[in-house]
Amino acid sequence: MPDVEIECRNLWKIYGANEKEALQAVQNEGLSKEEVRDRFNCVLGVRDASFSVKKGEIFCIMGLSGSGKSTLVRHINRLIEPTAGEIHVAGHRVDTMGEAALRQLRAESIGMVFQHMALWPHRSLAQNVGFGLEVRDVPLAKRRKAAEQALAAMDLQGWEDHYPDQLSGGMQQRVGLARALAADPDILLMDEPFSALDPLIRRQLQDQFLNLSKKVKKTTVFITHDLDEAIRMGDHIAIMNDGVIVQTGTPEEIVTNPKDAYVAEFVKGISRVSLVRAKTIMTPLEGQNPTQKSVPVESELGDIIDTFMDDQSPVTVRDAENNPVGIITITDALRALRG
Repeated sequence: MPDVEIECRNLWKIYGANEKEALQAVQNEGLSKEEVRDRFNCVLGVRDASFSVKKGEIFCIMGLSGSGKSTLVRHINRLIEPTAGEIHVAGHRVDTMGEAALRQLRAESIGMVFQHMALWPHRSLAQNVGFGLEVRDVPLAKRRKAAEQALAAMDLQGWEDHYPDQLSGGMQQRVGLARALAADPDILLMDEPFSALDPLIRRQLQDQFLNLSKKVKKTTVFITHDLDEAIRMGDHIAIMNDGVIVQTGTPEEIVTNPKDAYVAEFVKGISRVSLVRAKTIMTPLEGQNPTQKSVPVESELGDIIDTFMDDQSPVTVRDAENNPVGIITITDALRALRG
């Protein structure tokens, strides 16, 4: 698949001295996480996970604490060694890669942003941001310029020679993002980067990153325990539970068609107003006459409901060529709103 930047195939991670024996038993007998712990004194971190991420998309991995999401993302740049499975990044087989090639991949192709930035207090912001380039022996003038550009992209121009303790938590988080961007990697791995921030600052940084992502088009794997954040940020979402990827899909697919009770419990409180589209809830026209009212096929549920405020007659759905393709009644819209 030429448009795929990251692909993990049947990935397993079991922690413990008996990981190989535990893996064989799990695969042969279907043991649970608790049974693996009790029989082999091992922890089952990731269980037979497969997913792919397209170039330029934001792929969110979402789950509660202990679900395996952070373990999974650390396999992409092999900060954690897999017990079994394959990891492909930018056409390279990461799980069999030699140390020199792996170091080069980490330094040049993958940037990582953590919840806690761990900025060096004795280094200026420009020195913090340029550190990755310094490790690669990039000349001082060039890494200073790259640091200035990355800080400017995060609205921190003029702060280059200040120090981390002079910044708020939100500003420090933006420095961490700038540090990842300065090396111009093709891939960003972001492990709950905004979760420690106040709600308002968190939303501002989400907006800033989404706007920046449209410009730089980095392939991003974004870890979060917050489904609202996953829906807001992600082009696709993978939901994890006990090391298993339970469901993968677009935000609309996850919310409107949960695979099981676990996912349904997550999505039941999510607003569908800006998520559900006309094409999802319409009934094909199939010989019916178009109505006077119409909406585009990609219209959001909120806009569709607005058409019923003064006139409750059905609304026609039209495709990109303005052809009538479906019909939506007020009952369809209210059912979609309720979920």
